[in-house]
Amino acid sequence: MNTPLIELSQVCTWFPYSKTPLGRTKSWVKAVDNVSLSIEKGECLGLVGESGCGKSTLGRTILRLAPLYSGEIFFSGEDIGRMNQLALKGFRAKMQMVFQDPKASLNPKMTVFKILSEALHLNDTVPKEDYLQEAVRLLELVDLRPEHIYRLPHEFSGGQQQRISIARALATDPEFIVFDEATSALDVSVQAQIVNLMGQLQKKFSLTYLFISHDLGIMEHVCNRVAVMYGGEVIEVQEAEKLFTEPRHPYTKALREAVPVADPTTRQELGILEGEVPKLTDPPPGCHFHPRCEFVEDICKNEAPIVEGTTGTSWVRCHRHDRLWQEGVLKVRDRELL
Repeated sequence: MNTPLIELSQVCTWFPYSKTPLGRTKSWVKAVDNVSLSIEKGECLGLVGESGCGKSTLGRTILRLAPLYSGEIFFSGEDIGRMNQLALKGFRAKMQMVFQDPKASLNPKMTVFKILSEALHLNDTVPKEDYLQEAVRLLELVDLRPEHIYRLPHEFSGGQQQRISIARALATDPEFIVFDEATSALDVSVQAQIVNLMGQLQKKFSLTYLFISHDLGIMEHVCNRVAVMYGGEVIEVQEAEKLFTEPRHPYTKALREAVPVADPTTRQELGILEGEVPKLTDPPPGCHFHPRCEFVEDICKNEAPIVEGTTGTSWVRCHRHDRLWQEGVLKVRDRELL
C-alpha cells in the first residue's frame, strides 16, 4: 500500500439552501467542507461519524454522483473532479458503489440476469454472447447458485440481495468500491458473512474499498485505516487498531466510549456526548467540535485547526491533541468487571 488510488484535495460539496428574491444563493448546506484525504491501492479505508456528518455525500462525491463545488479528485493520478460526463464515462466502470438498502437499489421488475447484464454492458472485455456465462460466474463469486439467475429481487433474503448488489459492482471489473452502510440493514450473523465475503473478494481481485459505517466494531476488524468525520470535515485519520485504542481527537474518544461491549461480565458505563450535531448550513466558527468538547479553549472557538500533510496515512485536526495525549486524558476508559 504505497501508491494512492484516490486523492482528494480540499474537496467541498455544497448544496443551495436558501436564495434571494432575485434567485441568487444566499446560504449553503456544507455537506462536505474542505476534505483532503488519500486512499491507498489495495486498502480498506473506513469512514465513520454521526448521522448527518456528510459520510455518504463524500462517498458519492468521490464517484462524481454528487456535485463537486470546489477542490480536486484524482483517480490513479487522473483529475476526474472537473471532467464532463462524456470524459468521465471511461472511469465509471472502474468505480462502483454498494448501497445501504439492497432492496431499494435493485430494480424489482428485473431478473438477476437482467440486472447483471446492464452492468456487464459497461465492461468492454465481455462480449454480449457471453453475458449469461459471466453472470453465472459472478453469482458463484458471491456464493449464490446458478439457478438464481432468473429470479426477481423480492424472491431473495436481505443478505442475498446484498450479494447480488456486490455481484453487480464486480461486473464492471472495478478497482474501487464504495460500501455505503452496506451491512447496517442486515442481521448480525448476515453482516459477518458479507464482511467475510468483502475480505475474500478484496484479496482475490486486489480491490480498494471505502467502507462507510457507524459500526465501530465492524470497522475495527475490516479496515486498515479509519477516517473520522464530523460536521462535514474529516478530523482524524489513523490506523484502525490505534484509532480504537489510542484516539487522538476528543470526538473519536467519545465515539469509542459510546460503543457497548458484548460481555455480560463487564460493567459498562457508556460515554455520553453532550450537545447537538452542528448545522451544516451554519457550522460553528473555529473548530466545529468546540461547542461539545470538554477540553475547549479560546483558540478552539476562534481559529480552525490547520493540518499539514493531510494526504498522509495518519493525522488529526485538533489544537490541543499533543498536550491532551501527553496528559493521558484521551485514553479510552476501561470497563470494570462485575
